[in-house]
Amino acid sequence: MRKQKGFSLIELLIVVAIILIIAAIAIPNLLRSRMAANEASAVGSVRTINTSQVTYASTYGVGFADTLGKLGGAAPCTASATTSCLIDSVLSGGTKSGYTFTMAGTAGSTSSPNNTYQVTGNPVARGSSGQSGFFSDESGVIRKNPTANATSADAPLQ
Repeated sequence: MRKQKGFSLIELLIVVAIILIIAAIAIPNLLRSRMAANEASAVGSVRTINTSQVTYASTYGVGFADTLGKLGGAAPCTASATTSCLIDSVLSGGTKSGYTFTMAGTAGSTSSPNNTYQVTGNPVARGSSGQSGFFSDESGVIRKNPTANATSADAPLQ
């Protein structure tokens, strides 16, 4: 009689069970890490928008931009007051790394510059792509609300 080589069904089931236990522990941590990365990217995007607004205002003399489109532009980009090429085309489109960005302001002119703007970043799917909402305005202070859309009344980001 020949001795058969290989694994028994019980041994294979034990290995599969161990793999499933490890996956059950690792997957929630992976999702939390992805949400934390999306939130960090959202804060960086709001900072980029704030910096771009200051550059836009000093370059074009019409105050702050009233839309994200005026801060960005599609490649190849030619800088002007309507497409200043200060932020990338993905961010100027309004959605980046699981967050949706909106900006509100008033269109300015050289005789009446726009001195205010508000930018918000909120998760596309709260609890999945991110948890916190972010807000900033012409003051440059980024505010965070850990459970809802952020506003000027929320605490500054620590």
